[in-house]
Amino acid sequence: MSNQLKIYCKNLEEYIDVTGGESLLDIYQRLKDRIPFSPICARVNNRTEDLNFPVYSPKKVEYLPINSASGERAYIRSLCMVLYKATQECFPGSRLKIEHSISKGYYCLLDGAGEITPELVERLRNHMRQVIERDIPFERKERLTTDVIHIFEKQGLDDKVKLLQTLHNLYTVYYRLEDICDSYYGSLAPSTGILKVFDLQPYKEGMLLLGPDPLNLDIPRQPVTQDKMYKAFTQYLEFNRIVGVRNVGELNEMVEARQSSQLINVSEALHNNRIANIADEIARRFHEGKAKVVLIAGPSSSGKTTFTKRLAIQLLTCLLKPQMISLDDYFVDRHHTPIDENGELDYEALNALDVPLFNEDLTRLLNGEEVELPTYNFATGMREFRGNKIHLDPNTILLIEGIHGLNPALTPQVAHDLKYCIYVSALTTISIDDHNWVPTTDNRLLRRIIRDNKFRGTSAVETIKRWPSVRRGEEKWIFPYQENADATFNSSLLFELGVLKDRGEEALRNVPRDIPEYAEASRLRTFLSYFSPISEEFVPSTSLLREFLGGSSFKY
Repeated sequence: MSNQLKIYCKNLEEYIDVTGGESLLDIYQRLKDRIPFSPICARVNNRTEDLNFPVYSPKKVEYLPINSASGERAYIRSLCMVLYKATQECFPGSRLKIEHSISKGYYCLLDGAGEITPELVERLRNHMRQVIERDIPFERKERLTTDVIHIFEKQGLDDKVKLLQTLHNLYTVYYRLEDICDSYYGSLAPSTGILKVFDLQPYKEGMLLLGPDPLNLDIPRQPVTQDKMYKAFTQYLEFNRIVGVRNVGELNEMVEARQSSQLINVSEALHNNRIANIADEIARRFHEGKAKVVLIAGPSSSGKTTFTKRLAIQLLTCLLKPQMISLDDYFVDRHHTPIDENGELDYEALNALDVPLFNEDLTRLLNGEEVELPTYNFATGMREFRGNKIHLDPNTILLIEGIHGLNPALTPQVAHDLKYCIYVSALTTISIDDHNWVPTTDNRLLRRIIRDNKFRGTSAVETIKRWPSVRRGEEKWIFPYQENADATFNSSLLFELGVLKDRGEEALRNVPRDIPEYAEASRLRTFLSYFSPISEEFVPSTSLLREFLGGSSFKY
């Protein structure tokens, strides 16, 4: 019986003869003169796989470069395993913790190795380079979960052991790099030799792992200052430590122990406390003749709207009268909306707003005049005036919500000390395990998929397709101004991914297998599979999460 078959290579747009059992890497070696880049992973039937994937039946295959979204993730995951190998060989018995992304890199701590000095970081960096130069293969393995648990126990990876014990899977996939084993929720590079561009730098109390610059793959990213973001992450990580839920294994244990409602109550109380503190500071400045305008900004699905409504309630208890204005109502008429580099309407651009009109209205309000506010009609794409006239009383404070709030170009005519800027984002602080963090962008994307599917009639396919454009807008118009904030509010909730699990999986299951968006849907479903479901019945009606789930006591 012949074991010859054909695959369709999307890169070449033609069928290729292969032998059953050949790996994607073997097949690439025959095609490399025709593919203008060295792939790090591939998409097989619209699902991302590593290059060691064996082909036994006809497939549609697309090789992916390092600067693709899937390629960048595979590169960083592979770097993390190289760093883990370096820590164990340089400092046996130490514990590497890759906490979260920040400052264009990934913040890492190393327990049990003493103070993290520049000399220690240099030693690890040099050892990583040696591992990379040796071009060691990443071996993908799949074994009974009980056997994998035994392997991880021997390596002291108790966080991974706890996670596997709560997942109850019969088999588990892991990777081996010589004598080091580890697990990741995605594909790795075929070998270490492809990871030549990276850096490891001292950062705060730990280290910053940096991958290639997406604009120039020959050099590593350069860190940016994010002191306020670091402080926000640190505060919430300490909260996680105190409540005993630092990773998904510990979260799942709490769910199994039927302690979800307690965790929800404590997490919501933390939000209440933080909002109250921000309101108290705003009130203090307001009574000093400052902070007449509160600008609230943040990326998509960060919960800005609910935060603004809850802040308004808290300001009322401070004897202030909040007046809310949405920047969305200052969109220019749709036919004047700027076009991005892909020919799509760019609603994230600053000049998608009528900035001169906004500043005129704001100046008049601060001067005591009455102003008729516009209302943007999203159905017609036109701005309308419906008689919504306001003026400011002596104790009225303006709350202005929109993605550009921290950009000085939005309010050039308002004195600096009259503004109080708040940055809102879902800075997810729970980790899957010590070497797998939860990307804040994934948290926000799941929120948006669920919300848009429920309230806007938008399918998961459409949301996933639109997301890269949203992210480009955030990188250009939001993230550069994060450090302008007077206060940073972390809108993530420790329990939320357990609550979002069922809704998210339901929406993602409807993504067809025969379209490119299936790859992202499949990745997100794998991610959600790590979480035990938490019933949303325990989530209060005032919770920020209700903005995405429904059942909120606020009107939107």
